[in-house]
Amino acid sequence: MSDPRLSDCLPDGLDEETVDAVGKLTEALETVEVARGHLYAFHQLTGSADFKVGEAVEGLERAGHTELAERLKRELVGRNVLPGRWTFQVVEDYDETYYQPFKEFEQQARKLTNGMPHLHEAQLKAQRRTPGESGHEATPADAGG
Repeated sequence: MSDPRLSDCLPDGLDEETVDAVGKLTEALETVEVARGHLYAFHQLTGSADFKVGEAVEGLERAGHTELAERLKRELVGRNVLPGRWTFQVVEDYDETYYQPFKEFEQQARKLTNGMPHLHEAQLKAQRRTPGESGHEATPADAGG
């Protein structure tokens, strides 16, 4: 199966500047995806830490350190990470305020490249691979896969 993106020439009607600009926007979205993943990691790690603090409180109570246990329970367990927000609210606000609009803009810009994702990278592959060399096939079908 042939991939029209994997040629040295641009598909009809596309100019290099447009392909470059849309490629940069797509690359920026990929960076935002990584940042969002870190935000979800922050969310899960913070929640995990909160439950571990709860276990520490129980241990301190059993060991007779009730004053410290009570302070931890009252002041740290379930505490907001930002004013008025738990981590799930941070994630939701990020998604609604930044991530969703970013994705919509990238999808809109990709219409300029006939909806083809990763056109910039496909052009790089066409330029950098060694035709006929094992491991440099244009498509999985060319590799027998």
